[in-house]
Amino acid sequence: MIQLPAHTYLDEHGIPYERRSFSPETEKGAANVAHVLGIPERQAVKTLIFQVVETGECVLVMLGADQNAISGNLKKAIGSRNIKMADPETVKQVTGYVIGSIPAFGWQPQGFRSFLEASLLNEAVLGTGAGQWGEEIMITPQNLIRASNAIVVNLTERDAPVFPIR
Repeated sequence: MIQLPAHTYLDEHGIPYERRSFSPETEKGAANVAHVLGIPERQAVKTLIFQVVETGECVLVMLGADQNAISGNLKKAIGSRNIKMADPETVKQVTGYVIGSIPAFGWQPQGFRSFLEASLLNEAVLGTGAGQWGEEIMITPQNLIRASNAIVVNLTERDAPVFPIR
């Protein structure tokens, strides 16, 4: 069984998870991973890297495969009106991974900000890339927050506060 840095990170921090594998021939995308693993698209987490244009700061944004962030909510969560998706070279430089299987944890330097869509807390388990296409980590939302040090925010409901009261 392959041992990737994301597995080692979870093991070293005592965070429980389950390994799942799928064919590396599967077409890229979290929705496709959900289909081959037999889970709802909501449970397959997209790990997106956004960049603040003025400062160059990069942040991780986690959404379900069937979700899109409302631009205003995302900008408010990040704290800048001028953000963009990071280009593939920046993603590789910042995360150490290529777009397609960026783990949600294990590579962030101190102070790096990660955001998790609040509605994902309603799921029993979530799948996130393990750092290599064909390998997935199944983890509870609470353990994903613990592993990634994520800030829980509302990115998908227009009429709800961005920073939910917890």
